[in-house]
Amino acid sequence: MKIIGIALCAVIFASGMCSAFADDTMSEGEKLERKMWTTIMAGDMAAVESMIAPGFQSVHQDGARDRDGELALLKGLDPVKVQFSDFKVTEQGDTIIVTYGVSVSESIAGQKLSNPSPSPRQSIWLKTASGWQWIAHANLNPMGK
Repeated sequence: MKIIGIALCAVIFASGMCSAFADDTMSEGEKLERKMWTTIMAGDMAAVESMIAPGFQSVHQDGARDRDGELALLKGLDPVKVQFSDFKVTEQGDTIIVTYGVSVSESIAGQKLSNPSPSPRQSIWLKTASGWQWIAHANLNPMGK
């Protein structure tokens, strides 16, 4: 029964509708990434903002962003059909580094990007007094695709 639950969660997790079985088998880093994507897809920008550290920095093909720049980007992201692959997680003290592939249609800097093959992403999470916060991100999805 648990295997069926895990399979169902894998299919519908990106919609935010499942957490019961999947949480038992995922690393903390994978849970954080999936929660961030689910929260973005739900359009809950107040929750997204609370998950991002004050000193946040990201890099995308069009350049680097600070926290405010990333929040502006995320508000217009409009992700659909998110599919994850190849999670690799390293935990060191109060830091989690998560590298993964994601296939997603999204908008960045006004450009609609659709990449059916997974593109690499990397996020760094920092444990703070208020819980885990996103402190850095690299999006290696080429623009113009």
